[in-house]
Amino acid sequence: MTLTMCHRDTDNALHAVVVGAGFGGMASALRLRALGYRVTLIDRMKRMGGRAQVFKKNGFTYDAGPTVITAPFLFEELFSLFNEDLYDYVDLRPLDPWYRIVFSDRREFNYGGTVEDTLKEIERFSPGDREGYLRLLDMSRRIFDVGFDQLGDRPFHRFTDMIAQVPKLIRLQSYQSVYGMVSRYVKDPYLRQIFSIHPLLVGGNPFDTTSIYTLIHYLERRWGIHYCMGGMGFLIDALGDLMRRQGIHLRLGTTVERIVNKNQHASGVIIENDGQLRSDIVVMNADPPYVYTRMMPEGHDSPVIDRRIKHMTYSMGLFVLYFGTSRRYDEIAHHTIWLGPRFKGLLKDVFAHKHLADDFSLYLHRPSATDATMAPKGCDSFYVLSPVPNLKSGIDWRRVGDRYRDRIFETLESHLLPGLKRHIVHSFYMTPLDFERDYLSLWGSGFSIAPIFTQSAWFRFHNKNKRLKGLYFVGAGTHPGAGLPGVLCSAKVLQNVIDHQHM
Repeated sequence: MTLTMCHRDTDNALHAVVVGAGFGGMASALRLRALGYRVTLIDRMKRMGGRAQVFKKNGFTYDAGPTVITAPFLFEELFSLFNEDLYDYVDLRPLDPWYRIVFSDRREFNYGGTVEDTLKEIERFSPGDREGYLRLLDMSRRIFDVGFDQLGDRPFHRFTDMIAQVPKLIRLQSYQSVYGMVSRYVKDPYLRQIFSIHPLLVGGNPFDTTSIYTLIHYLERRWGIHYCMGGMGFLIDALGDLMRRQGIHLRLGTTVERIVNKNQHASGVIIENDGQLRSDIVVMNADPPYVYTRMMPEGHDSPVIDRRIKHMTYSMGLFVLYFGTSRRYDEIAHHTIWLGPRFKGLLKDVFAHKHLADDFSLYLHRPSATDATMAPKGCDSFYVLSPVPNLKSGIDWRRVGDRYRDRIFETLESHLLPGLKRHIVHSFYMTPLDFERDYLSLWGSGFSIAPIFTQSAWFRFHNKNKRLKGLYFVGAGTHPGAGLPGVLCSAKVLQNVIDHQHM
């Protein structure tokens, strides 16, 4: 769909309320404005970004949530809707390597660069897997061509939409797991782990997540991995300035309690301590399970949906530890993934058993490797993420949080950051309890519902509500799914499902 600005009087334009100023909500607000809507964007946090908050402490800057930018063209599109250029406002730097994978036995794999760079790394581990990797890459490309290019912004709110795609999905063997598909092409156990970790970036277990998500590998190969100088908060500020220039009204530090129903149409929202805000449509960039159980109008409770929500599979929780050091660790890459001694067993503990194991795997972000402004001179800024069970586990993070933090520090000091403890300037952390409280994420899940096959496409929460006209969903819990490309694409789905007869 080609978007052009409508030339109607703004005062007479239809009003869209977008709830949730994460990337999905910001992208939706901009796309709606380009369609001619008068737009109000609301968020309960005092800063835009949703999970992508920014913490500043003692001269250190920490991105709270997303740290990896793929498919930058999705951001370029948002500026081009208004004849502006993203790169007039932000500086995106390609990274090389994309990630450094470090195993507990200290073997390392630099992941990224050219295909030939990757083949050289593969040969250090298992020369016999060179050709298998090339076949895997080709399969990833084929899945990308369908799953991203053809279906990434296509609505799936009708069952016939899903049925029409079944032949393609079967040919792409989407009934397999990511790990199962990778294992068809690659035999070395280390390489199997390396090339199947992508579902963890969107909240899924590689042993359960549909193999459609192997498209992420080709997506990375096509556009690379980028970092926004100044941190993700700088990109959020650029989007915020764009919205202000286009007359989008921002209401931050504002909590929406409930959606308003008028004649079976979403006609606004009830704001905590501030009454009703009327609108012509409501777009929820919020966790759909939370919305359906806590925010629907009276009389729109659905026992069927309630049962479905109760029995759905939710993504893992996240323990995110932030810390600054009084020295630099220049040997550490911008992105490091440290894989512990167990892989399948650990993931089973996190996703199935809901057990907080003694061991873990970690994602370490060191933005000061690329951007000196993220830490004081001679210092480093770090963010380390550990997948943990969500709150269905019953884990009391108030009791175990400090102990878990200390174990992570001990592991980092032993394997990656020598002398770490004596160089820590300060630290703080977030647990699934914070995700539940701050982001209203059911069970404190980091990425809403898990990306298994039976919770994808038509089986995921629909972008358009069937019972309440004018109610739409974007973000991690709806189609196409979590991750920056996913939530940005959900805003493109939105523009394809809006009832344009209201225009």
